[in-house]
Amino acid sequence: MTQNGEDTAPLRRPDVAGLRLAPDGPECRPAATAEPAELPQDRSQAILEAAKQIGAILKRAGHPFALAGSVAVYAHGGSRYLQHDADFAILPEDAEAVAATLREAGLGVRVPPEDWLLKTTCHGQNVDIIFALAHQPVTRDMLDRAHVLPVDSVLMPVLCPTDLIHSLISAFSEHYCDFGSVLPVARAVREKVDWDVVRTTCGDEPMPAAFLFLLERLNVIDAQEGQP
Repeated sequence: MTQNGEDTAPLRRPDVAGLRLAPDGPECRPAATAEPAELPQDRSQAILEAAKQIGAILKRAGHPFALAGSVAVYAHGGSRYLQHDADFAILPEDAEAVAATLREAGLGVRVPPEDWLLKTTCHGQNVDIIFALAHQPVTRDMLDRAHVLPVDSVLMPVLCPTDLIHSLISAFSEHYCDFGSVLPVARAVREKVDWDVVRTTCGDEPMPAAFLFLLERLNVIDAQEGQP
């Protein structure tokens, strides 16, 4: 999930500079299997397979996490048409341990220029391991609010709809303001979101406020009480 505008103050990053990351390794292939796994032909299914595999690895290792991004929207009843990658939210202080777990599973872990995530690849799909959403660190409270849902038959924690929408809307800025990509998400989960919480936490910022106004005008959500 590519998110976060560029005009906000930089996040004070947790100390993950000491990560010792191996080069890319096998892509989610069991160590004892010499034959390459047969990959699904459908891109959306490939992304789901990657999410399932990474989720299973994190679950077995006992790392607190929650599925985020478009696959989380799918888990909450949204579209199965997935275009980009799979995203997982983890605690900032767990970044090094999660990287080690992925390496032990035979995955390469990359540290991109952005200082709020790690990257890996599974089933030919990019997977982002995120420890800050919209320049705000992932917190234990956020992970505790996650819903355990089936993701194409694999149970895993998924960001609650309110946190999911908040992370997407909070990323809007003058440099990133793609309302069109978030509008279908808001439609898909609107009945599961606490919109009062969303308004309270990010509705004072110009771009999030504009998007909330658009949702009201399109009758996706009710107008704020006291407003016409």
